[in-house]
Amino acid sequence: MKLKDHIKTIPNFPKDGIMFKDITPLIANPEAFKFATKQLSDFAKEKEADLIVGPDARGFIFGTPVALKLGVGFVPVRKPGKLPRETLTESYALEYGEASLSVHKADIKTGQRVVIIDDLLATGGTIEATIKLVEKAGGNVVGIGFLIELAALKGRHRFKDYPVHSLLVY
Repeated sequence: MKLKDHIKTIPNFPKDGIMFKDITPLIANPEAFKFATKQLSDFAKEKEADLIVGPDARGFIFGTPVALKLGVGFVPVRKPGKLPRETLTESYALEYGEASLSVHKADIKTGQRVVIIDDLLATGGTIEATIKLVEKAGGNVVGIGFLIELAALKGRHRFKDYPVHSLLVY
């Protein structure tokens, strides 16, 4: 299956100069979504994942079915203030400022083999913060999987110590 046939490029969204990769046609197509999920699941299985972690919000879309397929848990990484129990928080730089992510401290156990799943790798800031959260909680990041990688933004270079798997590279 050609997954790229199910990704729409929207010019100048959300601002001029951005070529937005719209994943909604892919997730609306059950065969394409199933195929992408299987490919990401195969990667996580190869890495012997005990746990899948996905950042808010599109990491939930791909991470949850991967976790279900493998029979392992899924842990969401959210914006601060969205999780009700004790959390760990990590801040990271954006082009225009700073953002933060949080995870429930107790949901990642020491020594768990974690694969992080997200929809898109751009500059890598969100994933770098997610890795730090997993490691603060005691987990071992054994892989990072993406539906799409924007190669020109060189986000992959931030993760030399981790296996990175992207289904589509633009």
